[in-house]
Amino acid sequence: MDTSPHKRDFVNVNGIRLHYLDWGGSGPALLFLAGIGCNAHIFDGFAPRFTDQFHTLALTRRGHGESDYPETGYDIDTLAEDIRQFMDALQIDQAILVQHSNEGIELSHFAALYPERVLKLVFLEPAYDRNSPKYKAIGEKWPDIKYPDEEDIFDNIADFIKHRKKTFTPNATSWCEARDEDLRHQIKISPDGKVVYKASDGISKAITETMSGYTPEYAKIRAPVLCIFPIRDNTYYVAPFMTKPQQAQMVEFYETVQLPWTRHCIEQFRRDVPHAKIVELPHSHTYFFITQEELVYNEMMMFLLDC
Repeated sequence: MDTSPHKRDFVNVNGIRLHYLDWGGSGPALLFLAGIGCNAHIFDGFAPRFTDQFHTLALTRRGHGESDYPETGYDIDTLAEDIRQFMDALQIDQAILVQHSNEGIELSHFAALYPERVLKLVFLEPAYDRNSPKYKAIGEKWPDIKYPDEEDIFDNIADFIKHRKKTFTPNATSWCEARDEDLRHQIKISPDGKVVYKASDGISKAITETMSGYTPEYAKIRAPVLCIFPIRDNTYYVAPFMTKPQQAQMVEFYETVQLPWTRHCIEQFRRDVPHAKIVELPHSHTYFFITQEELVYNEMMMFLLDC
């Protein structure tokens, strides 16, 4: 049930209709952008906290949530243009942009193209260059473990959400009403009565290709930057359905592959954006703005109010 105190609306920009949420507030525009696979509702519990200082909004990108699902337009230039035209439609000259996950690809590209439109940037887990040979080598080392097939075994949304909540251990610690609401807007009942994601395989492939083919333009960023990196525990990828040997595989993968890669990315970001404030959160989670909300809120407010 959607209980967040926002206005829900749509804008027609760049040839499509985009969904957004507006929590109101006065001050500079603070625009949240969700990660891949999520929509504006993922911020339902977090964004309202900023309305005493900022006009707070969240945009749902194309191919997600209640926005349109065209089969094209998932290249980085079009995604950035969607944001620019959205800001134009709402008469927002400049904004503070906040992006969760998705490697911050839209933030870095938008800031490179339109520096005059950006007041500040907040990256909530960025800086994973999927176009680098090192990253592609990591993908080849991911343990060969079969995950439960979600789409073929559920015929109602409530059971599907329950399954998502319990299947992977990290989900249990971060699940909340905002994640419920976010997922409700990402799925639908197909004509044959099965729960499926709204995005087609073609859309998902196009988004993946954009992420894996784009080298973040962090060195071009001139605006003030806050970058928050979650540092996960070594059991982060361990799931209840895994056997003991499989769980051991995932722990080893994290310690020998994933964690060194994360450290590499942090240092790379530090070199590329020397003026950035970088915060590392130990014992963290992909949805750390939910699991460690107070800490993230305080870090963001200190950064946003610092003149």
